[in-house]
Amino acid sequence: MEKINTVIKNMLGRKSTDAFINESNTTELKKTLNIFDLLILGVSAVVGTGIFTIIGSAIVGSSDGLGAGTAVIVSMLIAALASLFSALAYSEIAAMIPVAGSAYTFTYATMGEFMAWMVGWILMLEYAIGNITVATAWTGYLTQLLKGFKHILPAFIVNCPLWLRNDFRSMYAMCDKYGWDVHDKMPFINLPFGVEIPCAINIPAIFIVLVLTILLIKGVKESTRVAGIMVFVNLSIIISFVLVGAKYVAPENWTPFAPNGIEGILAGTFIIFFAYIGFDAISTAAEETKNPQRDLPIAIIGTLVLCTILYISVALVLTGIIPLGSIDTQAPLAHAMRAIGKNWYAGAISVGALCALTSVLLVYQLGTTRIFYAIARDNFLPRNIMKIHKKFKTPHIITWISGLIVIIGSLFMDLNISAELCNYGTFASFVIICIEVLILRKTEPNRYRPFKVPFCPLFPILGIIMCSCFMIYKSISGGTSSLYFLLWVIIGLTIYILYGYKNKRNKDEL
Repeated sequence: MEKINTVIKNMLGRKSTDAFINESNTTELKKTLNIFDLLILGVSAVVGTGIFTIIGSAIVGSSDGLGAGTAVIVSMLIAALASLFSALAYSEIAAMIPVAGSAYTFTYATMGEFMAWMVGWILMLEYAIGNITVATAWTGYLTQLLKGFKHILPAFIVNCPLWLRNDFRSMYAMCDKYGWDVHDKMPFINLPFGVEIPCAINIPAIFIVLVLTILLIKGVKESTRVAGIMVFVNLSIIISFVLVGAKYVAPENWTPFAPNGIEGILAGTFIIFFAYIGFDAISTAAEETKNPQRDLPIAIIGTLVLCTILYISVALVLTGIIPLGSIDTQAPLAHAMRAIGKNWYAGAISVGALCALTSVLLVYQLGTTRIFYAIARDNFLPRNIMKIHKKFKTPHIITWISGLIVIIGSLFMDLNISAELCNYGTFASFVIICIEVLILRKTEPNRYRPFKVPFCPLFPILGIIMCSCFMIYKSISGGTSSLYFLLWVIIGLTIYILYGYKNKRNKDEL
């Protein structure tokens, strides 16, 4: 009985806020980021997959065809509101505890060791699976871009086999159309109990992930500069899409406004929520920020507001240009420009999309490595993986591990399923971060808070309710993503029981 009590005490044991701050003050990571760099990271992470790819699925629907239609702007506002409550919570705690690791670190200071590990594990799902989703989307837009050069490029490049670029949807559609056996057209991985997973080489995704992994090893400041260039190109093309496309908007395309009613709006909200993932990645770079107490809240909230304005503008123009049934879910913006005869601009959009998705990949990869770094520093993972490069002062081993995880995942994960799976991780972390604000207000009421969530406890409670309802709604509505999320949680629990708990005790005693 005494042993059980000891285990429970250890699992509930919290690490003090001061201990985290002291560790961050002695970190080997270079403090190079300012407010502008953080905004670049935020916009880089958010304005990408959602606006260039996921928006099509939110309007038309994913596999179930239950989309929001033009009412996707309502879905965006709902998602933005749920994100705002969580963004405010992130801002308060990130300014209060400016340490690498994001929600993992905050959970360790409020809920204890076990919950911290589980939140860290869920965050790895959010960023790593999110990166796989973006890598798959990157391949799709590269394919669109290459089609514009079909007259000068070799045919084998322009018409790359579907199984070499992870386009499972097109492959299944083609097999259905011509009556082919899909097993004859692409490789499958056979798992126990008759489970089959389609596999694709996805050469473009492998290439871009390797390039960005090397860039991140070179340094976070250098990575931010590259992201800044990508964001400039990205925003220029998005704004020009809105301005050019607005001239071709036909108001009749906006009716019916909500073809699937409230159910379609909620389904669209769950899908489009993926477009808001990323602002929390700003907090993972806290230890590399010069003035985190001031800059983190401004960057987090500023990113959310700017991106919401852009999303709604693009959605109105996109749904106004072409009928809902004609919207392409793989590359909706480029396809819309072709529909109005702007083929040259469709190519420009593909370039902008590649820049946007590249910057998202960069920031997600950064978030993944910094969370790994924080978890390894607390001895839940082998500490030798957190070694800092002597020249570049970056965690190079973890960065390579993160890159390999994305490469392997991009071989077999479908874009929509991975996006939904990533959403589960995000909703879970958002719920927990709102709970932590309430806990810290009680346990450490006198600690200095450079930023405070207004109308507390109302706003954190609303954030908890909204994000929880989205998770419950999607679980009830069906699909395999909820089962995958449950499986991910079980795997994380198993790792903690068989390795993490024991390893932490052993290392802490040294």
